[in-house]
Amino acid sequence: MNLSTELLVLSIICLLAGFSNSITNSLEEIDDNEFINLCATEKYVVVLFSKPQCKESAKIEHELLNIREDLVDSLNAWVVKIQNSNLVQIYSPSKEPALVFMRHGVPLLYHGEVNDDLILHTFRENKEPVVRELDDTNFEHLTQASTGATTGDWFVLFKTCVTSHRLTARWEAVGAALKTRMNVARVNRLEGGTVTARRFGVYTTPTFIFFRQGKMYRYTLTSHDVNALVHFATDGYRKIAKSEPVPVPKSPFDDLTQMIADYIAENNWIVALGGLSIMVGFALALKFRKSLKNKESKKTKKKDKSKLEDKSDKSEKNTKKSK
Repeated sequence: MNLSTELLVLSIICLLAGFSNSITNSLEEIDDNEFINLCATEKYVVVLFSKPQCKESAKIEHELLNIREDLVDSLNAWVVKIQNSNLVQIYSPSKEPALVFMRHGVPLLYHGEVNDDLILHTFRENKEPVVRELDDTNFEHLTQASTGATTGDWFVLFKTCVTSHRLTARWEAVGAALKTRMNVARVNRLEGGTVTARRFGVYTTPTFIFFRQGKMYRYTLTSHDVNALVHFATDGYRKIAKSEPVPVPKSPFDDLTQMIADYIAENNWIVALGGLSIMVGFALALKFRKSLKNKESKKTKKKDKSKLEDKSDKSEKNTKKSK
């Protein structure tokens, strides 16, 4: 092999090495539609929502590159990134950068330190969703909330379908952070959890209630940040929430009574309209009754008048006959 050939081979090797290095130094970039398809077909997807010229995004990507092979080997996960995504607001209130782990389509928002080992540990330990679904049929049985029994503490989110999507990733992050200390669950206030919501006086969503040893504590802060919610459930409830006794489950009759009372309270205009309708109806009924009486009185007078005329005619006839 002559010198020129050796130089050519060396150049090709360097070119391939540079190309390979450029590939390994960045995550595969996809768009929103490709991401949706991946979530529908793949069990695990790790996605970095990033934006160009962002140091924090670059830092997270660097840490992900360090553990990409581990994620692929241990979880068979796709590790990708999306820039300027329209979907990021569903998973993160602060938008980019956001690191999300999709498990069977259920998102977990990573909120810890940007460290490759910690990221890998968090994802490996939370391969399955940790938040439990509660409804009217199983709430008391699983939580034992009113008795303070030994099922442990429960941190429960009351939600609707509208609020569900924007809180799912954060609530799963709360569940992952607290899963060794308590149960984390959610109840759909409008579908399957209406009786339970009325029991605890939940009429707006999202509402967070912490149940501990027969007492309940309402989260009243406006922040829905993962760290704020975790702090409340671990210690903050003692300082920022008033303890309330957990009400026992209502009987069907009591729940119906409560539902009617709530409906009246929420729809005062209907009650007012109903009362006005009754008053108008009563007034019309009185007027109609008075009208009937007047008609009957006129008929009676006509009958009496005709009788008098008949008597008068008969009297005149009798007088003529006697003459």
